[in-house]
Amino acid sequence: MAKGYWIGHVDVHDLEGYKAYVAANAEPIRKFGGRFIVRGGKFEAKEGASRSRNVVLEFPSYQAALDCYNSPEYRAAVALRTPHSTADIMVIEGYDGPQP
Repeated sequence: MAKGYWIGHVDVHDLEGYKAYVAANAEPIRKFGGRFIVRGGKFEAKEGASRSRNVVLEFPSYQAALDCYNSPEYRAAVALRTPHSTADIMVIEGYDGPQP
């Protein structure tokens, strides 16, 4: 079964306010088996538009990634994030097929 991922591109406008979101998202992410693959860090935008922060989370399945994002606990965390940042977030199914 292919894993599921969240890919987020975020601009944080108020770091102090954003800290409440970071604290609140930990429990739902843990509950649904998520783990951070990328959490900020250096990057070079080679093509297209970008935001100042990039995040990739891995979940055991696409369904687990969706369930976490749609959970009441994570939706409450989003309400804490929204006033302090602008984000583009997608939930995507991993690829489990042949490689080159």
